[in-house]
Amino acid sequence: MKNELLERGSMELSPGCFLERPRDDVRTRPFFNEEVVINKGELIELRHQARYWEALYHRATSKNAELEQTVRELQARIKDLEHRLFGKKSEQGNTIPSEAAEEVSSGRKRGQQQGSRGHGRTSCPTLPVREESLELAVNAQVCPKCGEPLARCEALDEISEIKEVEVRAYIRRIRRHTHVRGCQCSGLPVIVTAPPPARLIPRSPYGVSVWVEVILSKYHYGQPTQRLLHDWRDQGLTISPGTIAGGLQAIAPLFEPLVEALYCRQMTESVFHGDETRWEVFVTLKDKTGTRWYLWVFRSASVIFYSLDPTRSAVVPGAHFAGLQSGHAIVVCDRYSAYKKLARLSGVILLAFCWAHVRRDFLDAGRSQKELAPWALDWRERIGSLYHLNALRLAEWQPELPLAQQSAAFYTQQQALAEALQSVRAEAERLAAPDPKIPVETALAREDRQTQRKIANSLIVHWPGLRLFLDHPEVPMDNNLAENAIRGPVIGRKNYYGSGSLWSAALAANLFTLIQTLALWRIPVRPWLNNYLQACADNGGHPPTDITPFLPWSLAKAPSALRPSLPVTDHVLDTS
Repeated sequence: MKNELLERGSMELSPGCFLERPRDDVRTRPFFNEEVVINKGELIELRHQARYWEALYHRATSKNAELEQTVRELQARIKDLEHRLFGKKSEQGNTIPSEAAEEVSSGRKRGQQQGSRGHGRTSCPTLPVREESLELAVNAQVCPKCGEPLARCEALDEISEIKEVEVRAYIRRIRRHTHVRGCQCSGLPVIVTAPPPARLIPRSPYGVSVWVEVILSKYHYGQPTQRLLHDWRDQGLTISPGTIAGGLQAIAPLFEPLVEALYCRQMTESVFHGDETRWEVFVTLKDKTGTRWYLWVFRSASVIFYSLDPTRSAVVPGAHFAGLQSGHAIVVCDRYSAYKKLARLSGVILLAFCWAHVRRDFLDAGRSQKELAPWALDWRERIGSLYHLNALRLAEWQPELPLAQQSAAFYTQQQALAEALQSVRAEAERLAAPDPKIPVETALAREDRQTQRKIANSLIVHWPGLRLFLDHPEVPMDNNLAENAIRGPVIGRKNYYGSGSLWSAALAANLFTLIQTLALWRIPVRPWLNNYLQACADNGGHPPTDITPFLPWSLAKAPSALRPSLPVTDHVLDTS
């Protein structure tokens, strides 16, 4: 037994319990030459203890691995919740170290600076004026010493102006005068009464102003209809939600001719911005699971068009651009595969990819992996320089001239921008190489290197669309115009969750199209909507025969005196 223990170099109490040492160490260490005698019972007891402690060790190791996994999951969840709570923070706050942040901070407070010249009070020349008078108290109209009355001097009167907003619900009680025929002529009615007032919805007790407020509140300001009804209830006007829903369904067809005209106008243009966001439609369809639909936006120079569809496939943009009248079109978009399939199948559509999304790739990498923060900030500067050079180029660009006839100053800036783009492409190719030659002192971990290669490969794959703006100065570098256009509907989605029926979803897309396009043309939405719905009411609850005067480009050409103005009665709710 003793010889066996000496030959193994250690007391083997359990297989794998102790590390086996090399044989030559047995003779070099003094205690390995000493013999220890134990009986078989002691050996069994030691083996039992070894197995016991080994089992405890494995159990602790397994539990520790589970706890480490739990910690990683909780850290990921915290990071996700922080990202949801704070959204896209500024890059300085997320990636620049505190020392650098102190250096770049200017200490300038937000808002108008003390001592700077202000813009004065905003004038409102279109507001109606309600005259009021304030008189001195009776005891102040005489001399306090002798009692002599003070003389009135109207020329020295002072005028103070205070802007007020008065919203009230009221009932228009219209007396229709009746006349009785006194002659004996045949073929004429004996009693003649004034015609009834025009109604937007037949037999409805609610006037045009009610529906104007409902439409603006929900589709322009993104407020839930229930909140508006609570406000009216406080004013003494009680309307049920079902009445509002039925009224909106009745007036929905009134906007379809206008939307069709806007679509036809957009199809004559050649530069578009495209984006999409989720939208809930709480209906059950046969071949669809869930209530998630998608609100697509296609923005051009003169029209912002919205479309609601159950899918996010390339069929939606394909159907939209089916009516394209120009020989080619450029769509500024993100890197979503539906747009790529659209360009591949159409043959006349070119894609200009968004540089803001590329910039976001680098910033997200620097935010998620601390070691990549300096590298991400360096790329942010590279992309920022591209924006700067493009701005200098556009300052010299003359849109009415073709690219070959631009000035020499334009071509100077064009060449500088082309060289900067080529430098970006070369750096991306270097990063995407299988073994990029980077100094050892700046070498990063394998995960960081994989992230760099992934971003660089994406940039190279989408390079033709990323450099398209170089040959087409009319094309912006990013898709911010589409993303800005979709913000209003997203606010509405967060407040009232979406649409409850198919007709409501179609109405939402149509009204988003009209309201956003009017805002694009700088046409006041409220007076336009009031005038259009009143024209529909005058036409018996149908769209006007000629909608041309209500189209944005027609109103833009009209003199300012002929444009819609806010009537005084628009401050009240007509419930006639």
